[in-house]
Amino acid sequence: MAGKEEEPRTPRVGVYVCHCGTNIAATVAVEAVAEFAGGLPCVTVARDYQYMCSEPGQELIKRDIRKLGLNRVVVASCSPRMHEQTFRNACEEAGLNRYCFEMANIREQCAWVHSERTERAAATEKAKDLVAAAVARAALLEPLARKRVGVVPRALVVGGGVSGIFAALEIADKGFETFLVEREPSVGGRMAQLDKTFPTLDCSACILTPKMVELERHKNIHLLTYSEVVEVGGYFGNYKVRVRRKPRFVDERKCTGCGECAEVCRLRGRVPNEFEEGLAKRSAIYVPFPQAVPLVYTVDADHCLYLTKGKCGESPSCAEACPTDAIDFGQAGRRAGGSVGAGGGAREGKGAGEGKKEELEEVELELEVGTIVVATGFELLKPPKKFGYEYDEVLTGLEFERLSVASGPTG
Repeated sequence: MAGKEEEPRTPRVGVYVCHCGTNIAATVAVEAVAEFAGGLPCVTVARDYQYMCSEPGQELIKRDIRKLGLNRVVVASCSPRMHEQTFRNACEEAGLNRYCFEMANIREQCAWVHSERTERAAATEKAKDLVAAAVARAALLEPLARKRVGVVPRALVVGGGVSGIFAALEIADKGFETFLVEREPSVGGRMAQLDKTFPTLDCSACILTPKMVELERHKNIHLLTYSEVVEVGGYFGNYKVRVRRKPRFVDERKCTGCGECAEVCRLRGRVPNEFEEGLAKRSAIYVPFPQAVPLVYTVDADHCLYLTKGKCGESPSCAEACPTDAIDFGQAGRRAGGSVGAGGGAREGKGAGEGKKEELEEVELELEVGTIVVATGFELLKPPKKFGYEYDEVLTGLEFERLSVASGPTG
């Protein structure tokens, strides 16, 4: 049980301020904080003690709950990460609902960040503020009951960089079905742009590429590249996630990654290459880098002449050159109209895209998962001109990385 289910009534708060030896007391005037707490609204009793987490300290709380009828407890001491469960258990043993407990961190967030010689007065005032806030919050707490709920035995990893890849593999290796959503056409993230890794100076691609291939081939992993999470609903252990799959206009099951389409693209060498940080140009149909997973070409809908102007010569040269007839602009109208396809397969936990032309039109899938790992990485800050970035000779670290790597724009 989580303790007695109390009827809402006037809060009777007990406040307990811990010395923590000298960890707190050396910087904070603990007795003054306890005296201050005693005058706060709803406070029935306020005490200070050397070590609240000790057995005598916990017994002090239990005794006051029983004798004084406390229905809320505040302990001002160390981080909740250390002893929140300790004090919750003590409250429960005394008959108080464990969730009618509040903790104020006056050690890590107060005593340890102030000088005991020059900032004792300021640290004491800060501790008073923290205790006052905790008491105000405690007065609003309500008894809760713990219960067990079923958990969907599937996981979602958001982000296909090195962190997301390893997270997905770890979960999948434990036997759990895993979805990995990556907004770019390929997994790999920032690590795919690097040449060497610190501190061993090992080849970045030599570490990353085998894991990317393992990810694609893993029987428990469903890879959703060129996709984005648009909504998360549900509750702990039972999440419903809407994922939007952007159209590639290339059939993933037919594309062999030969690259003939990019060679004949009428915009070849004219579209800025994001993977190369704009230091090189690419075609309007492309793969981000040679080791991309999946190795499937993607039509850049923002630059493709056929998609932006409705015409690309007599006919799209990429479609004519494709030996497997993988390029299909037949669904282009649906992209403009914003129609959404059903995600029934993903709802049942099957691989998205199985038996469908989802790579040719924008669709939304609904995934049901029990846990979500967010590994979205980082975006680089474009440096302002005052740092000299307007000059061609001034580069960011990642731009210099792309210039120095053997597979970069300078070869």
